[in-house]
Amino acid sequence: MSAGPPYGVYVHIPFCRARCDYCAFATYTDRDHLMESYVAACLVELARASGAEGMPPASSVFFGGGTPSRLPADLLVEILEAVPKRPGAEVTVECNPEDADPARLAAYRAAGVTRISLGVQSTVPHVLAGLGRRHGSDQAVEAARAVAGAGFESWSMDLIIGGAGETDADWERSLDDVLGLESPPPHLSAYSLTVEPGTPLAAAPDRHPDDDTQAGRYEQADRILSRNGYRWEEISNWARPGHECRHNGLYWDQGDYRGIGSAAHSHRRGRRWWNVRTPDRYVAAVEAGRPVLSGEEVLSDEQRRFEALALSLRTRLGVPLDALPDHPELEGLVDHSGGRAVLTVRGRLLANAVTARLRTDGPARVGAQAVGAAAAGRAGARATGPAGTMPPDA
Repeated sequence: MSAGPPYGVYVHIPFCRARCDYCAFATYTDRDHLMESYVAACLVELARASGAEGMPPASSVFFGGGTPSRLPADLLVEILEAVPKRPGAEVTVECNPEDADPARLAAYRAAGVTRISLGVQSTVPHVLAGLGRRHGSDQAVEAARAVAGAGFESWSMDLIIGGAGETDADWERSLDDVLGLESPPPHLSAYSLTVEPGTPLAAAPDRHPDDDTQAGRYEQADRILSRNGYRWEEISNWARPGHECRHNGLYWDQGDYRGIGSAAHSHRRGRRWWNVRTPDRYVAAVEAGRPVLSGEEVLSDEQRRFEALALSLRTRLGVPLDALPDHPELEGLVDHSGGRAVLTVRGRLLANAVTARLRTDGPARVGAQAVGAAAAGRAGARATGPAGTMPPDA
């Protein structure tokens, strides 16, 4: 890979076949008619970013949503081909199991996609139904087989902890099913279900997850994954050595990235900005030659220092020992090794409380929402970790 710090490009694809009951993201089930004009608008924004903004070639590209695999493969490839990339760039596409057919995956591979992220969430039928997911457990197995058969050496699966009706046995079954595949995913994300205002899940209190139950299942996941050769990478992510997601790592390292598309977030040297939320407004703005900017914020040097610590604390790298006080309340929440303070499993479950104890040279702090925005770095994050936050959708 060419020299220079990592640089990411995130492309938001806002189209979905159906909206999951827990979803509050910038996604739409009734805008498929905009697909071609949306792609054309993304190409214009990419050209502007590469030209006037001087956007460097990307070391990683991530297509998120929404459902990127909802977009016809040739249209997604058209966007990918317009992204300036470094040799050896990591390119990830989020994909629903029902879309992971061999022809689509072959088109992705031929265009330079290097990773697939499958949104499986569970392998238990009644848990999938409780989440409002439309695919079946058999489709998840077939999708995994298709991804491996297409030649993707690195790929990932997403699971969700705490769906309505899920038991401890159901959660263990999902983990066992995934790890028992002929070619298990070398990267796995396990997110705790959160209740977002305005969603069908929010309107059904009897389906809300229990924090203590989720914590127990998180600990169960960490034990099972550790036994199977996975190392925790970040609070909600585990990978076998060599299969860490470089694009996610860029977010956690407070790196620079450019978001393309409606509701996409960008960051460059402490300035964050985000595009208009809906694809309709995004396309109209681009076609009229207007800026697609919806809002921005600029962090002070002190805020950036705190955010860098808060993000690093969420990873296995941890923070320097002097960034956390020697306080009785932190006993059992962090391990000290090699001059670093690293979260224990219990500490990961209480990461926000540990983050509140972080010390920098001054009093400034960024709120949890801002830290979450940088950590996610995009409008389409699937869910949160045990102590996670969601990025603000503009």
